[in-house]
Amino acid sequence: MNSAARVSLQYALLFGTTGVVMPFAALWLASTGMTGAQIGLLLALPMVGRLATGPLLAVWADGFKHRKTAIALLGLAMAAGYGGAALVDSTLLRGAFWFIGATACAAIIPLVDVLTLRVAKRDGYPFSLPRGFGSLAFVMANVGMGALLTQWSEQAVIVWIVAASTLCTMVSLLVLPALPVTEDGLTQSGRERFRGLGRLLKNRIFMAAVLGVGAIQAAHGFYYSFSAILWKQQGIPESTTGLLWAFAVAGEIVFMWLIDPWRRKIGIGPFTLVIIGGMAAVARWLFMAGEPAVGWLLPLQALHAFTFAAVYLGSVEIVDTLSPRQDHTSSQTLASMLSSGLMTGLATAASGPIFDRWGGAGYLPMAGLAVVGVFAVMAVRAEVRRGLPQIAEPA
Repeated sequence: MNSAARVSLQYALLFGTTGVVMPFAALWLASTGMTGAQIGLLLALPMVGRLATGPLLAVWADGFKHRKTAIALLGLAMAAGYGGAALVDSTLLRGAFWFIGATACAAIIPLVDVLTLRVAKRDGYPFSLPRGFGSLAFVMANVGMGALLTQWSEQAVIVWIVAASTLCTMVSLLVLPALPVTEDGLTQSGRERFRGLGRLLKNRIFMAAVLGVGAIQAAHGFYYSFSAILWKQQGIPESTTGLLWAFAVAGEIVFMWLIDPWRRKIGIGPFTLVIIGGMAAVARWLFMAGEPAVGWLLPLQALHAFTFAAVYLGSVEIVDTLSPRQDHTSSQTLASMLSSGLMTGLATAASGPIFDRWGGAGYLPMAGLAVVGVFAVMAVRAEVRRGLPQIAEPA
């Protein structure tokens, strides 16, 4: 297998796991007798905990000789955590095991991103090629588990999660390329790795870029939480809701496999890509606030290719460019923690009261959040164009 196939398989198994965890974990947890409040707390704690676990695990991961070692160990923790949650009867113990599994799962993603960025540059293919297989697996897991649950009990959910996590661990250990953490094969001391994390937090340009991208991504919080409810209130059946979500992710895959290689070929840089995605987000949420009919929802869902995929791909490149090579693991983890963790979590939490008060007009604050993100990224691009060390791509 070439490196593209190896990392594609890793992404497929990783997102084949999260593609069941995200929509169906609550269903399985409810079947164990947990209340809604208990389930909400159990699912939220790993997200909040990423404020501490994310940076700590990033620093820990850079202490190994090869990048795949930490990925494999985290995969083992993911499988053990989710498996342990299935084997205990205590709600407290189940929550502890779930915290381990969910924390490890979230920590793996930026580590695989960093490894893939390195081998993709080395072997001459776009990062978006293998990452697209992750999105495809996510959709297939959604559909596959939905079909299984028409025939089997909710236990199928946890069986799938543990099995996919175990396969993910095996692929990490046996299949992923043995890419060294550092070019010279030497590891930094723990103190120096923590200093690198501190340098990133103090870097005004880096943090402005991360927070700007995070604002655009966090603006999806209202959509993720309340689009299905709003569409049901409009009389749109759940079957159509499922198709609308699938259509959005299909657009994401098309962008990664077709549009992103083309934009690289013609020289559109990551800053411009994120700005385009942010502007698409502003338009998408403004139109969604008007509660459009199904015929208009399809093109609005197609914009997910830009509001998520373009912003995500551009942000990975921007973070990679703005951070020193020895801090790439910490930088991607920090960006993921703030964007898909803290900022999206806060936007999601705020979406509840906003929905209760404004209904569909709750998309308007999300459009405003995207505007803030666009201006922040534009400001960073202007700084880059004025000439910063180690930065070559100002497009």
